[in-house]
Amino acid sequence: MQLDLRTVSIKPLRQTFDHIAKRIGGDKPATRYQEGTFDVQPTEHFHYRPTWDPDHELYDPRRTKIVMKDWYALKDPRQFYYGTYTMARARQHEAVEAGFVFVESRNLTEQLSEEVTQQALELLLPLRHLAWGGNLNNTYICAYGYGTAITQPCTFHAMDHLAIAQYLTRIGLLLADANALDSAKQAWLVNPKWQGLRRYTENLLVKKDWFELFVAQNFVLDGLLYPLVYQNVIDKKMTTSGGAPIAMVTSFMTDWYVETSKWIDACIKTAAAESEENKALLSEWAAYWRERAVEALVPLVMKALKSEANETLNVVVDAFNARAARLGLSI
Repeated sequence: MQLDLRTVSIKPLRQTFDHIAKRIGGDKPATRYQEGTFDVQPTEHFHYRPTWDPDHELYDPRRTKIVMKDWYALKDPRQFYYGTYTMARARQHEAVEAGFVFVESRNLTEQLSEEVTQQALELLLPLRHLAWGGNLNNTYICAYGYGTAITQPCTFHAMDHLAIAQYLTRIGLLLADANALDSAKQAWLVNPKWQGLRRYTENLLVKKDWFELFVAQNFVLDGLLYPLVYQNVIDKKMTTSGGAPIAMVTSFMTDWYVETSKWIDACIKTAAAESEENKALLSEWAAYWRERAVEALVPLVMKALKSEANETLNVVVDAFNARAARLGLSI
């Protein structure tokens, strides 16, 4: 018996969903990101207003002072939806895990000086609580934000902060023991040099305007803290003092900041370009929270960098100001 195999091309009746076709201009293939993001959030047919906030709908754009004609304009340049996000983070976790295994298998922590080890413990472990605050703040944006284009990546961002807190916990157990975690918690609660950051974090926990929270947490605080702590103190100062193993196990934080900054910048730039009112409001928020973030970071920088503290802080703040200017803000 002879079998003839033929290839049959079946033309689909349509390339994507109707609401996606309206956005991308005609019936043509859409990306997974577009289909998993655009117009996913419900906009009508709500049963009743939330009993805890009867002045607003369940999904209500009035929960922020920022006004957008189309909230789905705040697209993620990384094109992250659940699938691409989890695959990207899985690859990064494998790299981080390899770093931990390399440091542990070769006992590199035993080669660290007591001064470097203590500095790492005092600087990094209390930041677990700051990362937990970042998780809560981005979760709040997920709950009360408007439009899947921004709430979806904020969900991912919240989980990234949780991952950072867990990595810092693991670093503490690598360098010391569980007592170091208890000491870090007490430092976060009572040590004067940490009270500025603690106050900043707790003030954000009660902030109602979710877009202001996005600016204060993701743009301002992370935009100043990560360059200071991970790029300058650890990757530069600590590494030259024999702390290269610390840089290896904190590589995720450095890479994560560079990657997520692209998404945050895209959201800020798009919102600022929408109207002069948005631009003025975003500039006001960025300037207000920048001053408080710098004030909160000064004690940590002085402790970690000593004579180099003022110069380093000025460089980081100048870079942040230049970044804000590129996005259209006046701060």
